[in-house]
Amino acid sequence: MTAELVRGQNHTLPQTRLEIRISAGAPVVAGATLGDEQGRVAGVEWIAHPGSPQLHGLEVSRQAAADHRLAVDLDALPDGVHRVTVLLALPLGAGGPTRFGAVASPFVAVTALDGTEIATFTLTGLDSESAVAALELYRRQGAWKVRAVGQGYAGGLAAMLADQGVDRAAELAGTIQEAVAQGLARSVAPPPPRTPEGDRVRHAPTPAPAPGNGQPPVPPPAPATPQPATPSQPEPLAEPAAPGGPVNYAHPRRQSTAPPPPPPAAPPARPGQPAQPVAGDATGWSMDERLYNQVWGMFEDLARAVAAYRSAVDFAESRMDQELERALSDPRSRIGGAGDRAREEARAKRDELTDRARASLDRDLAQLAAESAVVEPALPAPYAGWDNPVWHGHRVPMEIPMALRIGDLHLPERADLRIPLLVRLPLERGMWIDSGRTASEAAALTGTDQLRRLAMETAVLHAARLLAVYPPNEFTVHVIDPAGSAAGALAPLVRSGVLPSPPAAGAQGVSAVLAHLTRRVDLVQMAIRAGAADSLPPDLDPAEQLLIVNDFPHGFDDRAVTQLRYLADEGPSVGVHLMMVADREEASEYGPVLDPLWRSLLRVTPVADDHLADPWVGHAWTYEPPRTPPGSAVLDQVLERVAHARRTGSR
Repeated sequence: MTAELVRGQNHTLPQTRLEIRISAGAPVVAGATLGDEQGRVAGVEWIAHPGSPQLHGLEVSRQAAADHRLAVDLDALPDGVHRVTVLLALPLGAGGPTRFGAVASPFVAVTALDGTEIATFTLTGLDSESAVAALELYRRQGAWKVRAVGQGYAGGLAAMLADQGVDRAAELAGTIQEAVAQGLARSVAPPPPRTPEGDRVRHAPTPAPAPGNGQPPVPPPAPATPQPATPSQPEPLAEPAAPGGPVNYAHPRRQSTAPPPPPPAAPPARPGQPAQPVAGDATGWSMDERLYNQVWGMFEDLARAVAAYRSAVDFAESRMDQELERALSDPRSRIGGAGDRAREEARAKRDELTDRARASLDRDLAQLAAESAVVEPALPAPYAGWDNPVWHGHRVPMEIPMALRIGDLHLPERADLRIPLLVRLPLERGMWIDSGRTASEAAALTGTDQLRRLAMETAVLHAARLLAVYPPNEFTVHVIDPAGSAAGALAPLVRSGVLPSPPAAGAQGVSAVLAHLTRRVDLVQMAIRAGAADSLPPDLDPAEQLLIVNDFPHGFDDRAVTQLRYLADEGPSVGVHLMMVADREEASEYGPVLDPLWRSLLRVTPVADDHLADPWVGHAWTYEPPRTPPGSAVLDQVLERVAHARRTGSR
């Protein structure tokens, strides 16, 4: 029976391998400290946080999220640890709430690894606090217990760490917030809820076997969904498929909303065969929305399936190391062949657990691959790759689509399973196409000049797609090319006539374009504040604006850099978006003054690179940029249709 704790109440823990599940109404930072019998923290090496998420017996989330799962193995903690304190803090500088009184009361549950709740605690009564010690696990007379704490700190993370005796607490708090900011900058933003209940569709990958029968745990963090789970009803997991059994496409966690149109019916299965996957098997008010939700469900499923597999493998390796250490520390193992037998047995158990985890992962990957095979051909043009035949019959739409595809994502466990990276429209965040040399293998094999060319070609493909999916004359593209070095890559945009003016060159051209867009942002903001949107000057273009900047910072003086930062910060809210094509190293002379600019933009690359993180478990995903098929004229054809629609006002 679940113990529902109130502040100060404790409860005995029946086991030592646990998960701590946290749900909040906004993204929070989750961490934990290890303390001695007096609760004092020995040093930074006893603190788990997003910048250092793993300690012996403890793992926390790598980024801020609205939901977390912390994995705890009390038996694996260092001998001097008598207390584990779970900490929550609001991320600074993320544009979110700055006090817990402005968000829903956080809910914390201590559970077994199979999700069974042992004790829960709702942190009520918080107001000006921006950090809180939620609960603590403590050892008393050889037994572990949990206590509901709920101690808030208006002084934030630094005050909370200082209260636990951490030296240089303010410096460590700054380091943690910096790690959180970096995680948010590289993370793909999760989609907002679209249904009346605030739910969005999620697939349920087959969970790895739960421990208790000598099998590995499944401790990946929970998703960063905007709404917390209902405390009294933990989210169910799918039943694992029987070993060797058929793949189940039923997706138990897929939910329906009322009254959206029902998803298309699955084709009848042959006797003895599993049901086949269906494109649009998700909630939504239209087919496009269902496909959007389905793609994001596949994204989340793959992230969680791989997290479960990697966690199981880590557990198997850790258990083997512990068994070997115990066996070899016994002097009797040095007599005869006992030591060799212990090694063989430990490795055999490791291999068995790893094989089980891989079999579970392979079932999930097969399910997702089959689903991808039917979803990809059904995607509408905004979601489709350039090689999809839908582009050959594309017509400029009369409505803005829900989202836009900006590339593909995949993980090393199955590189051929590509997930479309869809971002919402209108754009909420600009893009930075990194033309510098990264650590990826693809970048190492590409010359510097070729990287620059590919980066600008990637920007042109993104701009062309945006122009193609917006209604006629509702999206305008401006280009700054100070030295004229991108003339070849820009040729499709220039010769089609979709640009309102030639690419701006030289310092004067840079200044003119930035002044024009800065004026537009100022005027629209003033009109909105005054409630007089209909009083804008007649020469102001009401369309969404995209500024492509090539070869930054060449041709930019200090004033131009300031204007660029202003556009990145204030532009998206009034329809002005930034697409930077730049090598950050070349702008290093500006120092940290440009750090907010880079963080405000979603970084993508012109070649494959594993730098993006998902919003659920924080895997490093390999990003594949968009490409047109070799020898294809699809880009010119699409831009010609856009230019015709702009001239005639028709499709």
